[in-house]
Amino acid sequence: MRKAIFAILLTRLLLAQSPQFEVASVKPFAPGQGQVAAGLHFDGAQVRAVGLSLRDYLATAYRFKATLISGPDWTATERYDISATLPDGSTKAQVPEMLQALLADRFEVKLHKEKKELPIYALVLAKGPPKLKELPPDPNEDKDNDEPVGMANVATIVAVGNGVSVNYARGASFSVGDNRIEVRKLPLWVFCRNLERYSDRQVVDMTGLTGSYNFAVDVTPEDYVAMMLRSAVIRGANLPPEAQKLLDASSPSALSDALQQVGLKLEARKAPLDILVIDSALKTPTAN
Repeated sequence: MRKAIFAILLTRLLLAQSPQFEVASVKPFAPGQGQVAAGLHFDGAQVRAVGLSLRDYLATAYRFKATLISGPDWTATERYDISATLPDGSTKAQVPEMLQALLADRFEVKLHKEKKELPIYALVLAKGPPKLKELPPDPNEDKDNDEPVGMANVATIVAVGNGVSVNYARGASFSVGDNRIEVRKLPLWVFCRNLERYSDRQVVDMTGLTGSYNFAVDVTPEDYVAMMLRSAVIRGANLPPEAQKLLDASSPSALSDALQQVGLKLEARKAPLDILVIDSALKTPTAN
């Protein structure tokens, strides 16, 4: 009994010492009509997150890949909106720590980390001369206050035609549509995180390239359909038998072959990766 009381008091003490939102509201996601604009949005001191799962929020809070967070199925499918106010003197770079405190308070999240060997795709340089040209640094970038690219899991996601565009700060984006992948102003590790939405494995940047890049890759119509189907499966959709047959018949090397257009390729490997495990959490957060 004493140990339990001590643990509760220690948790409260740690939360009190960490940066916290001044005011925060958590509500179930109520999708509207038209385009989907899920993601994290800033307007001055106001922060609004729309249509994200608990795993998405944890990915931002702990600077972790959402695809490397495991827990009950609902933590990936149930969606929530968060509206919050940054306290005076705080910056966007402190938002992850504020989210940690909010999730621990309202969802009563308990976590642990473990390491597990998993099959991955390593993004590496293909043979031949380099084809990517590094972009010059943005002279207007404010590293202390700009929306961190590290929040890659919760950037604004907009449905465009039969594809999707993931939009970041200062015009950076990852778009998939019309048999084409387009990247603007992104480092390759963020490109890998987005590519995982269409892959059957984790994708890890092992190119050694540290800059940001613009490039585009064309895929065949058949491979594009397979990408969309795989993305639906990752989001928890159940495919009809004919669609599942199409996915099963798709080539696992298709993405790697396409990436060679820009001097990159994917290699199947195994690697030990950190996993974040949700031990317990509330499906209905405590009242505002």
